[in-house]
Amino acid sequence: MAYVIGDNCIACGTCQTVCPVDAISAGDIYKIDPDTCISCGSCASVCPSDAITEG
Repeated sequence: MAYVIGDNCIACGTCQTVCPVDAISAGDIYKIDPDTCISCGSCASVCPSDAITEG
């Protein structure tokens, strides 16, 4: 199951830099492409605002 980014995202970009498949795109709130996400959890483990959860 792909990970999702919640409303408490602070758009710091940390998650985007660790994603091994470039599934995360920038914005006011970052977004994860569910078709590209491999559910590795790298992004969730580095998120400083705990905004990333399994979808």
